Amino acid sequence: MLYPWHLYLMAGMYSFAGIMHFIKPKAYTRIMPRYLPNHKVLVFWSGIAEVVLGIGLCFAKTKDLAIWGIIAMLLVFLLVHFYMLSSEKASAGIPKWILILRIPLQFGLMYWAYWYLQF
Repeated sequence: MLYPWHLYLMAGMYSFAGIMHFIKPKAYTRIMPRYLPNHKVLVFWSGIAEVVLGIGLCFAKTKDLAIWGIIAMLLVFLLVHFYMLSSEKASAGIPKWILILRIPLQFGLMYWAYWYLQF
């Protein structure tokens, strides 16, 4: 089935983000909340999840499951976004206004994914 080009854009975006977990893992482990265990393992599996879910968007049999997985993943990633707001060190040098804007952006990304359930 042929989907709108922007669904493939989303698929590429998540796949690229997942691949970056393996290219720049320190960037991801640095922003992990301290209360979460095994940062390297979590970064590895979240990278795998993003790649698999991104690819899953491209196939009719897995698209809806991938959408729900992306929404769940984005909800979990809110932990990281709120943690990054907690201190200067956790922010990784990103300006506070950008960190604040990322929170509604997460919900926008969830809505964007949810919107594709109609196709």
